Amino acid sequence: MNALPAVHASPFALRYALLDLVPSLRSRAQRLCLGRCDEAEDLVQDTVERALRFEPSYEPGTNLRAWTHQILFSVFITRCRRRRRERRALDALGSDPCSWTHRDDPPEMSRLTRRVQDAIEALPRQFGAAVKLVDLGELSYKEAAEILQVPVGTVMSRLFRGRRLLAAALGEDASNGDEQISARAA
Repeated sequence: MNALPAVHASPFALRYALLDLVPSLRSRAQRLCLGRCDEAEDLVQDTVERALRFEPSYEPGTNLRAWTHQILFSVFITRCRRRRRERRALDALGSDPCSWTHRDDPPEMSRLTRRVQDAIEALPRQFGAAVKLVDLGELSYKEAAEILQVPVGTVMSRLFRGRRLLAAALGEDASNGDEQISARAA
């Protein structure tokens, strides 16, 4: 184990010693944050800031490493508790019928013109499903992939092709649109 410099009463001694402790603080923060680098860096930064703020309360000659690691753990626990409170508050708001946090209802197929509805229905099944879920249902690619039981990349590909077929069908007159969709899907 590395020997830490003795922290004496010099005004900058604690600060220099803190610099030496940053790698071990970073390592522990990585473990606490389950490898999320940004969170770990924020945790180390908050720890060093708090250590500097409470520098007068540090007793020279005591274990600086233990003191800073305790600060790190306290900051981590405080963040976890804050996140839990925020989740509870959002859950409470989500169950309130008058809350502003409710999502808008997804657009309905009845709001589309008959021509667009027919063009979507004329799409090959796999392309139409992707267009309906992502574009009309406003689902994420991941959510659509789970529903369709395919990889996310497949949803993206089907959506791209479905949109192209739909644009081609709507760009043509109604009689050629169905033939165009059938020909490209084959």
